[in-house]
Amino acid sequence: MAREDNIPEGVNVLQLHSMDGKEDNKHVHDTGHMHVHGHGHGHGHSSSHMDPSASILFTMKDLKPRKTLPIYFPRKGVPPLMQSKEEANSIPFSSAHLQNLLDFFSFSPGSPKAKVVEFTLGACELKHRKGETKFCASFKESMIDFVSYMFRQDSQYFRAYSTSYLAKSTTLLQNYTILEMSKEIVAPNMVGCHIMPYPYAIYYYHAHGRENKVFEVSLQGENGDRVDAVSFGHLDTSDWEHDNVSFRMLGVEHGDHVCHFFLIGDLIWVPTPRPTLD
Repeated sequence: MAREDNIPEGVNVLQLHSMDGKEDNKHVHDTGHMHVHGHGHGHGHSSSHMDPSASILFTMKDLKPRKTLPIYFPRKGVPPLMQSKEEANSIPFSSAHLQNLLDFFSFSPGSPKAKVVEFTLGACELKHRKGETKFCASFKESMIDFVSYMFRQDSQYFRAYSTSYLAKSTTLLQNYTILEMSKEIVAPNMVGCHIMPYPYAIYYYHAHGRENKVFEVSLQGENGDRVDAVSFGHLDTSDWEHDNVSFRMLGVEHGDHVCHFFLIGDLIWVPTPRPTLD
């Protein structure tokens, strides 16, 4: 059966929500994707509401020069602006207030946009796994405060890495070849950040402890597209659910490495040494 997003069946692509839908509403923007692991709460990779804003899964052994992987890099529109602290605090962000939020955004219950709002609220309310810290930020100050708190024992300085396209392209899904592994981003601690689908900007921050590897990777598509991508490897998945769809898609066992590329708009934050003055 053909899919509306033109992604061939059988391709290992994770799909996640966007706010795109058939309803027209001034509050809605296409906000991209998030990488969420299932915890038995009805949300995760296998959600039935997922849309094509996606990242390919792979294993650490795939991460080598000349390896070719099918990757879906969505071309996102302009992300929504972050609310001010005052605005964010004036709007409830809780599934307990779902009906009030749907009324506020003028979304019909059961509509695609209503389901996306429910998904994002649920994802932000998921109980964290052992060794994981997570937080959903709705204004800039809360983003910086969370990163500062996570790196408080490492450094008061930090920077962000992200994936970038080196040329404009309309090709979403194609085979990419790894040209080179630029370098491993070595840091004592890391925080991932994913922009969430929501009527205004919500960023999902999560820290998974220290059993991770992050690399900058140069990719070239079969049509010549070039992408400087950030890849993230989860080295210990022993606390993930045994039936997590990632294991089935990769053909690996519970506890094995699971990796993915960060998409445009997503960030990986790392602590850095104190800058020196020239």
